[in-house]
This record gives sequence, structure tokens and C-alpha cells, in this order.
Amino acid sequence: MKNYFDLSERVAIVTGCSTGLGVQMAKALANQGCKIVALARRKNLTDEVAAEINKEYGVETYSVQCDITDTERVDAVVQEVLDRFGRIDILINNAGTGAVAPAEDITDEQFAGEMNVDLFGTFKVARAVAKKAMIPAKYGRIINIASMYGLVGNKIAGSSPYHAAKGGVVNLTRALAAEWGKYGITVNSICPGYFWTPLTKDTLDTDWFREYAKGAIPIERYGEEGELDSAAIFLASPASSYVNGVMLPVDGGYTAI
Repeated sequence: MKNYFDLSERVAIVTGCSTGLGVQMAKALANQGCKIVALARRKNLTDEVAAEINKEYGVETYSVQCDITDTERVDAVVQEVLDRFGRIDILINNAGTGAVAPAEDITDEQFAGEMNVDLFGTFKVARAVAKKAMIPAKYGRIINIASMYGLVGNKIAGSSPYHAAKGGVVNLTRALAAEWGKYGITVNSICPGYFWTPLTKDTLDTDWFREYAKGAIPIERYGEEGELDSAAIFLASPASSYVNGVMLPVDGGYTAI
């Protein structure tokens, strides 16, 4: 019997793998046999995540400290991972931030910071991994975590820098998919809806936002832990070999209405 989603012996880098959705997706890949490189700024947290995944799933893990806005560090880390594992098959670009304020009050620093992390940081890691590992191997799966807010606007919580950066990630995904497809690399994007994370908890954990969600989301609730897993596994697997440049909303239908 064929296992379409077997990731045994594959090596995945997951950025922003210290809390929240990054950890969930890393565990989902590990459940399919994938080796995991947990990458984030806070190494104390990636150490814990790597140890937990190794204990729970029995796969080899590696914890790395990296600020994805630091080009030299990104390049060094990618080489470090290659030296250790000899390959990088999968990249989940999950690291990000979010500024919430009315557009008229957003500062230059907030806007620039958002673009530097969510968009430019995503590009820096993808560039390094593709150049050093995936293009030479003629194989790769890059999954950029954008957002449903990269596809639409919103009237409930002003976050224009986040919309702009994630919209950039959406079209960056298309651009890289077009350029790197000839190397056997697919580049796709997951656009999550409302999920509880350390970044969104303060907004989502309010009565007024829950009421808003009931009207705005056809399924009438936030995303639950694990509901991104199957999308990440599919796009990371050999089964998605002819899926390239796609934006996959996992949003309960928010962008359908």
C-alpha cells in the first residue's frame, strides 16, 4: 500500500518554530517521519520544541537560533543545516509579526518592520535554501505562510502593514514558483484564517471578536489546533508535485464571502 504523504528521511526547516502554528506544522511533518530543524530567534524555546518532537515522534531534530532579517546569519544557518543533514527538502516560511492599529496611526517603523520580517525575511530564507540546497538537488518544497489577510482587507482590526506584507508574500510565492519550477522546486502558500496563536490571542480572546467571527466566517468559529496540519503535509509531500504557485486559504470560508 502506497503512503502518499510519507516524509521519511526528508529534512524540513520550519521558521518561527518556537510557539503556535510553526510548532504544530513541525509536529505534523514529524508525524510523517520528517527530520525537523526548528528555527526561531529564541533558542531556549526551539531547544524545547526540538526535544519534545524528538521524544514524541522519534525523528532527528535540530534547534537553531536565527533572526530571519539577518542575511549573513540566514546564509550561515542554511549551510550549518546542510553540513549536518546533507540536504534540505522542505522549507516552511512561518516566522512573522503583526502590527495592529488604525492605518492613519501606523508609524514608518511599524510598517518597515512588518515588511522586513514577513516579506523580506521570507525571501531571504527561501533564497538561501533554494540556492544552497534545492536548486543543486533539483528538488524542493517551499511553503510560505501568508494569511487570508494577504488576499483581502478587513474592517474589524486595522493592520495595514500586515495586509501589505502578506499580500507581498502571496505574489512572491507566485514569482518564485515561476522561476524555480524548472528545478523541481514547488513554491506554494498557505493563507490561514483566524487561529489562536501568541500573536492573535489578545484580539481573538474577546467577546466582541467572537461575535464578529460568527458572522464573518461561514463555519462560525476560529481555526483549531491541528487544522493546518493536512495542508502543510500535502504541500510538503511528493504527492503535491504538480501543485505550484497556489494560495491555499485555510480560513473556514472567510475569503469565500
